Amino acid sequence: MEGLLGQGLELMIYGMGTVVVFLTLLVFATRFMSLIVLRFFPEAAVAQEPAPDPVPASTGPSPAQLAAITAALHHHRQSRS
Repeated sequence: MEGLLGQGLELMIYGMGTVVVFLTLLVFATRFMSLIVLRFFPEAAVAQEPAPDPVPASTGPSPAQLAAITAALHHHRQSRS
């Protein structure tokens, strides 16, 4: 049993080591490619759009809409009870 457990542990260590090495190489390769692309193809300056105007204070519902909403809620609550 101990031989089989030892083999399993050894296989786990080799497998995890391979994954760690592969991911480390992947990170460095990605960084290197990013540096190469940025060096030979720099990003063009993007023009800043002006900020939109602030929202006016009268964007809420009109008094007629508020009255209709209130009446609908009142009717709904009356019909439920």
